[in-house]
Amino acid sequence: MADPDAAGRIRAVVFDLGGVLLDWNPRYLYRKLFDGDDAAMERFLAEVCTMEWHHAHDLGVPPERTSPPLVQAHPEHEHQIWAWSQRSEEMIAGPIDGTVEILSELKAAGVPCYALTNMERETYPLRRERFEFLKWFDGTVVSGFEGVAKPDVAVFELLLDRFELDPATTAFVDDSAANVRAAEKAGIQAVEFSSPDQLRRWLRRAGLLAGVTPLAPSSQTADPCRSTGRRSASSDSA
Repeated sequence: MADPDAAGRIRAVVFDLGGVLLDWNPRYLYRKLFDGDDAAMERFLAEVCTMEWHHAHDLGVPPERTSPPLVQAHPEHEHQIWAWSQRSEEMIAGPIDGTVEILSELKAAGVPCYALTNMERETYPLRRERFEFLKWFDGTVVSGFEGVAKPDVAVFELLLDRFELDPATTAFVDDSAANVRAAEKAGIQAVEFSSPDQLRRWLRRAGLLAGVTPLAPSSQTADPCRSTGRRSASSDSA
């Protein structure tokens, strides 16, 4: 993990969502569907509902198009395949509280905060209503609305252009090494997330967070138009 770049003080922070602010893992759902048979579950996730298959959803392809061919190839798993979209919220155990606290502190300090997430266009609105802190961002780019997803460098360039961010003074936080490398290719200061404590140390070395008291949640709600993933939104047309 690189130290913050001393040549450019961080003026904005961009967060990934799943794995950084939301505890997302398909196993939370599929462990129930496979009655605790972890070996069968892992085979299913490695051979049927794979991350490669799921990536199409992150690009905006609806499950109504991706699921039928998979059911045809694996009819014995029809129920589990459709559960991916029909029970998607059960893949989220809840927020990662330590990172939500960091987001709150950054907002209290007046640091502009954004989100860049690989997420389906169908699930993002549900999660934005479910988790209040997703409304705190100054802007959000959702891959499912854009047709481009991490680790494609183009999605980082889109983010920078849309919100007029200077990559040299922008930090990006993601739990994926591939996404961190892509952000660095775009000139962004990037950190691979492993825990809230690790992220807090990194941000403090960047000169952020010291002595900040988090804002009350009610004072952090942003203009809804600035936190959607839609191109048609006026300010955060992500």
